Amino acid sequence: MTKQHLYNAIKIFGCIVIVLTLFRFVSLDFWWVRIFDFPHVQLTCITATALALYFIKFDYKWLNDYIIIGGIIACFIFQISKIYPYTPLSSTEIGNVTEDEQHDSLKIYVANVLQKNKEPRFLIDEIKTANADVIILTETDKIWQKNIAPIVNARYPYQVEVPQDNTYGMLLYSRKELVNPKVMFMVDDGIPSIHTKVKLNNTQLVQLYAIHPTPPMPQHNPTSSDRDKEMMLTAQLASKSELPVIVTGDFNDVAWSQTTTLFQRISGLLDMRKGRGFFNTFNANNALMRWPLDHMFVSEHFRVIEIGLGNDINSDHFPFYASLSFEPEKAAEQKMPPPTKDELSRMEEQIKGKPGFEMIDEITN
Repeated sequence: MTKQHLYNAIKIFGCIVIVLTLFRFVSLDFWWVRIFDFPHVQLTCITATALALYFIKFDYKWLNDYIIIGGIIACFIFQISKIYPYTPLSSTEIGNVTEDEQHDSLKIYVANVLQKNKEPRFLIDEIKTANADVIILTETDKIWQKNIAPIVNARYPYQVEVPQDNTYGMLLYSRKELVNPKVMFMVDDGIPSIHTKVKLNNTQLVQLYAIHPTPPMPQHNPTSSDRDKEMMLTAQLASKSELPVIVTGDFNDVAWSQTTTLFQRISGLLDMRKGRGFFNTFNANNALMRWPLDHMFVSEHFRVIEIGLGNDINSDHFPFYASLSFEPEKAAEQKMPPPTKDELSRMEEQIKGKPGFEMIDEITN
């Protein structure tokens, strides 16, 4: 390859990086657009590489080089601004537990088990080790329900089970009392979510929403409309709740996407990843292509005791867990500002994006 060919290749590489970054600003919900929300860390690394290569071959006499390298620098700054909040260098959005005081605590363990996974023993070992108060399992069918029944029946007296064979089954088990648990089908009659109140040790109730919206996929759901609508409906419910709130599950979306950012603004909930780390849950089978798809957002009434990833359970997701301290007396210190009119308008647009209803149906346990 000649020097000119190398120079042209670097220019093309730089232009591709710019185009991939600009995809984030395209207001379309097709899967081939929204997919670029996911590999943000990877795209940042690619952009840094393009920037380094371009500096090597930079021609200070050529105006186009200034334009291209300016675009690459702008893309790099934008990408860093999006992922920086999820690094330990940033400040936390939700504070740590107050060590010198006694508070009610709640440990929640969330895992997408991968429905076709034939090795339940890994999850069973994890359930024993995690010793969580509440366990939420997604992609669970009747086979999974049967396989884990001995361990969960012995430890978790409160249960809400919605096994399905379409990869959207959901099982919820709790040591703490569940009050008025409901299975909701908010957007699609095959996509359940579980809404329940959890009673803490001091009789305080906490509103829990467990969700697993469908992702945008070329084969089955070519747009993100269903996912976005379910997330906005859940955000609406959270914002109107008079109780402390936890929303968790496999969101099929990353923390820094436009949809999840809007979800957080509407709901007023806090992201415990900010200032602590990415805690990438997917893809467990590919170390280079990983991002956080499983989330736990909480209201300002909570503080963090511990968060982390579980061990490999032979799924394409790593489990995600968090231990929370209930400290409502300090809620005002970390309360989110209310959403703007523009954010509320965008929420309404996403809810109305697919004609329908507020809630399709519910099953009360």
